[in-house]
Amino acid sequence: MGRVSSAAKWLGFVTAIWVQAICGNNYTFSNYSDSLKSLMNLSQLQLNNLSVAKDVGKAFGLISGFASDYLPPSVILIIGALEGLVGYGAQWLVVSKKISPLPYWQMCVFLCLGGNSTTWMNTAVLVTCMRSFPGKRGPVSGILKGYLGLSTAIFTDVSTALFSSDPSAFVAILAVVPAVICFIASFFLHETSPASDPEEEKKETKFFNVFNVIAIALAVYLLAFDISGRHGRVLSLVFAAGLFTLLASPVLVPLYAILFKPRSRPDIERSIKEPLLTNQTVQTKIQDQKTDLKPEIGEEHTVPEMMRTLDFWVLFISFLFGVGPGMCVMNNMAQMSLAQGFTDASVFISLISIWGFFGRIASGLMSEHYMRRRGTPRPVWNAVSQVLMTIGYAVMAFAIPGSLYIGSILVGICYGFRLTITVPVASELFGLKYYGMLYNILILNLPLGSFLFSGLLAGYLYDAEARKAGSGGNTCVGAHCYRLVFLIMAVACVVGFGLDMFLVTRTKNLYLKSRIDTQKSESATES
Repeated sequence: MGRVSSAAKWLGFVTAIWVQAICGNNYTFSNYSDSLKSLMNLSQLQLNNLSVAKDVGKAFGLISGFASDYLPPSVILIIGALEGLVGYGAQWLVVSKKISPLPYWQMCVFLCLGGNSTTWMNTAVLVTCMRSFPGKRGPVSGILKGYLGLSTAIFTDVSTALFSSDPSAFVAILAVVPAVICFIASFFLHETSPASDPEEEKKETKFFNVFNVIAIALAVYLLAFDISGRHGRVLSLVFAAGLFTLLASPVLVPLYAILFKPRSRPDIERSIKEPLLTNQTVQTKIQDQKTDLKPEIGEEHTVPEMMRTLDFWVLFISFLFGVGPGMCVMNNMAQMSLAQGFTDASVFISLISIWGFFGRIASGLMSEHYMRRRGTPRPVWNAVSQVLMTIGYAVMAFAIPGSLYIGSILVGICYGFRLTITVPVASELFGLKYYGMLYNILILNLPLGSFLFSGLLAGYLYDAEARKAGSGGNTCVGAHCYRLVFLIMAVACVVGFGLDMFLVTRTKNLYLKSRIDTQKSESATES
């Protein structure tokens, strides 16, 4: 790989990081939902259904998944940017009172547009990067999903620092910033050739470690801002400047690739490539001899073939029981915090986002390490996340002191685990050729989960508790408002745990064979 192409590959990944850092606009509804509720005089059920409309936009992600097989990433990104500009732009006009509140159905349409915009952005980024770095699926997923997890905190904290959490300014940021970033990324994000030799794989590992360190520094920086209380104007501006510096710092990696790339030596390259060719022959013989095991990691499936397998439906339903309750918490955090006596939900929204980042980074690294070294199936980590999430919902249900803080942290970590692990698991079970469609079929669980757990469950039960209060209003105050909601979601997580463990047993041989093949490949390369 030449000097320019190497730098271009890493610059493309950096712009992918930036796109993911603004793709969490769809998770920020709680930051301005109270304004919409007041301006449009909505009940909680109506407000929750608006959030469902936002998430239903992801159901149309199948279009972006289909398009990703035929259109370049630049076109996919621009489509997402324009959709987001229109969807959030219309919401800004209403929240800023530039226009009178639109009819309810029209607001649903614009929220749906805003939600769908992120499917185009995510599809362009994930499909391109998973194909460019097929040997590093765990770290790629962890880093990209990690920045996605931080994006809610980034939006929230920038709005707090620069605009004092003004809902109008916040929605304006959601409309404009993603459009600008996607337009920039459209020039640099392109599918590139995977690593062709062990030296290049080592360099990828080193660079991914650098990205992880930068991302962790960013998360700690955001967390420090959130837990340090109120800030003056000067300190807020200093924080914003530091935040933008940290967001820009990944560009140091492609700069390093340009300035410090060592000269290639043909004799070394030949000695590296020959064992790989020999190993490829060995692997072909191993595959022919071991027909009793499951298919290879990453074996390609068409969409109909994939959907006829039991593994797909177990993964799909367990994903629903993981992300559905998480969506409910994120969509209703403003009302959940109010019910427990807090007037500002921004700290809980940021906690979910930041700890979601730690969950995404940790799950990507841990699942990759244990899969390669011990053959541990990746779905094990989804099962672990379901246990922790069950504890989080139980804590919030009984409203013990600090329960909303504890619950926000646990839900954030586990939601991050689930989103990150499912990305490489799907590619390892069903391949990358049709990954755009595969990813967006799985993402159907986000609108479905939002509808079931947020729109129906939380909206209906909250309004029922508000009516019991007898105040005649649409607000409920007290731990009882969401207790039954939390308990039902805890039960759903228990069911999800059972499904995840079932998938672990079904994929055990697949991941064990992957470990054996990896060890044989490493041994052949060393010899």
